[in-house]
Amino acid sequence: MTTPHPGAWVEAWLSAPRFSVYLAAALGDRQRSLDLYEWNTQISSAVLHDLAHLEVGIRNAYDAALTQHAHFTSHWTTNPHQVFAPVYRTKRVYDPSAGRRVPRRVDVNQKPRQTLERAIGEAGGTNAPPGKIVAQLMFGFWRYLSSAAHEVSLWRPYLHHAFAAGTSRPDVDVRMGDLHELRNRVAHHEPLLTWDLVKTQQQLAELADLISPELAQHIAASSKVTELLAAKP
Repeated sequence: MTTPHPGAWVEAWLSAPRFSVYLAAALGDRQRSLDLYEWNTQISSAVLHDLAHLEVGIRNAYDAALTQHAHFTSHWTTNPHQVFAPVYRTKRVYDPSAGRRVPRRVDVNQKPRQTLERAIGEAGGTNAPPGKIVAQLMFGFWRYLSSAAHEVSLWRPYLHHAFAAGTSRPDVDVRMGDLHELRNRVAHHEPLLTWDLVKTQQQLAELADLISPELAQHIAASSKVTELLAAKP
């Protein structure tokens, strides 16, 4: 079946502002604009495929590192305050009453603690299998475990074991940050027309290799991103 002529139905489907991005990229050629949108959808799916493989690898590597090296009184997923004890730092946060950012003492572990508490509830409570709780935690949770806020409490004693010996936390954090931003963009069906996907694919491959060279090889062998980049309309 052939696709219909890209008439006004396209704007009704995608919205005029969304389609205008592709119209601009195609210099007003409506058929090429629709082709670009289809390509964007296809490469977004391919990117998500690779990110999903990496995410599962990272969460299981972090889970193993915490389980094998933390020696908490119970599995780390069952007690958010055990693994994310309050850590207070002074940060500049927006104060609506003042209309500006002001210094405040904040608990940098509050967000991951609340995220873990929510995952426990969604999995069925503290008696749920740890693997079920781990599976409820989103990419953003794992992304922030490599941040500077967790250097002393989590990275040095435990999380560095998830990667090859000598791996730098800032190197992991930069890559995780870029990939998290990409994942959010893909999840919201945003354009990747100007995104440096060659760079992010390299970052993804490097992170996977630090976890497991075999995982990196499998992702590379099963990925469609490079093929789709070459087929961009």
